Amino acid sequence: MTDKDDDGRPPSPFLGEDQAVRMFAAMNEVIRAGEEMRQLRSEMVALFAGAGWTQERIARLTGMSQPAVSKQVAKHGPGSPPPPAELALDQYDAPWLEGRLWGLAEAISEALGHEARCTRFVDALGRGRKRFTPENVDALRRLVEEDLRLHRQELPTRCRAAYDTISRGLDLPARATAAAGSASVRRTLAHRIQRDRLGAMTEA
Repeated sequence: MTDKDDDGRPPSPFLGEDQAVRMFAAMNEVIRAGEEMRQLRSEMVALFAGAGWTQERIARLTGMSQPAVSKQVAKHGPGSPPPPAELALDQYDAPWLEGRLWGLAEAISEALGHEARCTRFVDALGRGRKRFTPENVDALRRLVEEDLRLHRQELPTRCRAAYDTISRGLDLPARATAAAGSASVRRTLAHRIQRDRLGAMTEA
């Protein structure tokens, strides 16, 4: 097998190999993000069902059909992890802290718009184009720190307080958790709770 067409001619030069690599890499990111989001939704459906929500209610809130919800619940089976006994904000396993960091960064981005250094990163996380690797978490921490420093007067003091708690937790050795749900589920729950706790960013 060679890099030539069947008639012996070299491939058309309309795109270079580097351009093609970048193009397909971007497509693969979108495809992977879609698959990961479907898996996350499936886990969240099972979690809500385990919390006692009816399939009809879950279907209404998710926009899924009831048979589709039933299929997802059956897929995870009766042995699925039960929902957390409580959803306290102050939990210290890495996925939970990463979710809180994500929620804080998103709130800062919405408050400051394109002036926020973290805006592009938050957008990439939301679209699945960046993942929660240790390197990406460190990069997001640096961006949030910079936004808090540059916009100290514009952001509520509770943003700094939240970041300090998250940062201290992430600097400690990783803590194992027996809490329900995968890392993705815990990040998603923490993200939502952190956003709700911050409330309206226009308030002092």
